Amino acid sequence: MKKILLLSDTHSHIDDTILKYVKQADEVWHAGDIGDLKVTDTIKELKPLRAVYGNIDNSEARQEFPLNNRFMCEGVDVWITHIGGYPGRYSAAVKEEIKINPPKLFISGHSHILKVQFDKKLDLLHMNPGAAGVHGFHQVRTMLRFEINDAKIEKLEVIELGKRGA
Repeated sequence: MKKILLLSDTHSHIDDTILKYVKQADEVWHAGDIGDLKVTDTIKELKPLRAVYGNIDNSEARQEFPLNNRFMCEGVDVWITHIGGYPGRYSAAVKEEIKINPPKLFISGHSHILKVQFDKKLDLLHMNPGAAGVHGFHQVRTMLRFEINDAKIEKLEVIELGKRGA
């Protein structure tokens, strides 16, 4: 069993509230738009991190993290990318591969909109944790946490970090 903290779109922001949840997780997954690598460096000092780079990330981040991160976790095939779209509206960059070889859990960021949706056609769960950072149009900063246990995704929780700029 693994406790996962999923965040995205930090845009160089890390604070004590985020770190409180990092400490409670077994692993942290970041779905891109990291911004300053101090964000991921701080997380890595506390917990194992899996991440991808996003469209705002510089060459340093792109050297450290991949565009797509596909891996197995506790029997679940996971694919994380920054710009992935949503069920029925996947981005062109992933559309063909996701149809041919769908993961069980598909994670993207970019939109700053928290959304969890099951894709019945491809039999996969899509998650977007919204934005944990303070930059962007979103009003409330969010993350997700859940457990993966015996190939099952369980105990999904939305974490609201408060209003942007508060």
